[in-house]
Amino acid sequence: QFNGQQSFFPTFLINQHRVASEADMVAYIERLKGSARALDQLLVRAHANAVAGTRPPRFSYEGVIEQSKKITTGTPFDDGDASALWEATEAKLGGLVRDGKITDARANVLREEARVALTTVVQPAYDRIITWFQQDLPNTKAEPFGVSALPNGEAFYNYRLADQTTTDLSADQIHNLGLSEVARIRTEMEAIKDAVSFDGDLQAFFTFLREDDQFYYSSDDQGAQDYIDAAEAHLATIKKRLPEFFGLLPKADLVVKRVEPFREQDGAAQHYRPGTVDGSRPGTYYAHLSDMRAMPIHSLEVIAYHEGNPGHHMQNSIARELTGIPKFRTQGSRSVAYGEGWALYSELLAKEMGAYADPYSDFGRLTTEMWRAIRLVVDTGLHAKGWSEEQAVAYFLANSPIPETAVRSEVRRYLVMPGQATTYKIGMIKIQQLRAKAEQALGDDFDIRGFHDTVLGGGSVPLNILEIQVDQWIASVQAS
Repeated sequence: QFNGQQSFFPTFLINQHRVASEADMVAYIERLKGSARALDQLLVRAHANAVAGTRPPRFSYEGVIEQSKKITTGTPFDDGDASALWEATEAKLGGLVRDGKITDARANVLREEARVALTTVVQPAYDRIITWFQQDLPNTKAEPFGVSALPNGEAFYNYRLADQTTTDLSADQIHNLGLSEVARIRTEMEAIKDAVSFDGDLQAFFTFLREDDQFYYSSDDQGAQDYIDAAEAHLATIKKRLPEFFGLLPKADLVVKRVEPFREQDGAAQHYRPGTVDGSRPGTYYAHLSDMRAMPIHSLEVIAYHEGNPGHHMQNSIARELTGIPKFRTQGSRSVAYGEGWALYSELLAKEMGAYADPYSDFGRLTTEMWRAIRLVVDTGLHAKGWSEEQAVAYFLANSPIPETAVRSEVRRYLVMPGQATTYKIGMIKIQQLRAKAEQALGDDFDIRGFHDTVLGGGSVPLNILEIQVDQWIASVQAS
């Protein structure tokens, strides 16, 4: 239900498959058919996993079924309003006609080809997914569980930690690091609580932030647009400061969008999708806005910096525009700890750049850092220490003001992506350590732009390789 290909393929076709010519439209229709073939192949793998006894919890099956039904609801699949895929198809065809690339007659031919592809190839593929997952649903466990409950689960989780963090840290070490970071951040939270003269303990302050209407936009389309407008305003302000902290700047622009209805989930985490190398399609920061009570205003600013500038958009766009290094380091995100570590480091960097003028927004920054520290505890708790879903939710709520809807969505994300949630804090801490190392070694010769360009100028790399790159940069500055 999280990052599943059943929702990725439509998202890609709607937002990232560019149609600027008749040939592009023909390719788009072929890709519709190709995505159905890929889904059939993935369904074979899902069946093989089930036979091996490695089914995810029941909620994940239910999410796949729900998303698949939403994707194939509406025109041309039934008599309802236009589906998201059909809206995109019509928009792409309309753009070609408007730009004089094809005639109305040719558009009608292509429209019919797209309709046939959607109804005779794409829809049956999703029907097969829905049917199989519904049939296998009784074989799943209703109670969510960590991966260690599966065959070879402990070994798999250890592998996942090593793969995701690109370190040799054990589950116990990561768990204890998380406990330490949670304690440190709570102290900083207490200081802000006292600074705004709140009368009550930290838990009461969390409740205040979760429940007071001043921290939320209205629960309607206008509220969702207000959220997007505010995010765009913060990003525009921070963009002006980028040249003071970076020599390398991205060519690609950045836009903020609401997640498409077929994959929008209450409380789900925002995310970023890169633009094109030539800058013709901007990078996109997506926000789930179906439940505005899961999207507090005090966390809006920091999340915009994480997903946009100076976070994922900076890191991904600069990497894609690099030359002279392998494409897997420029086009991919092989080292999750590097990419997510940078984005979390960027949240704190934004404060150096003049962000978070409002103390509640600064508390929001601490909230998201706490969020990632909690992940170290909860991910290892779920997958290595036998924690239940309710234990994980309770720990989350006791140590952060994050709304319960978002917390439950987060915990279920961790359950189906073992180890991934640990990468943020592990990567951030490593980048902070490397910066401190460079500052100490270089003294007055330390240049923040040079450090950031070194971190971003080699593309996605494991953390141990990043340390070598920074060491080489330090040596080069000392020798100059």
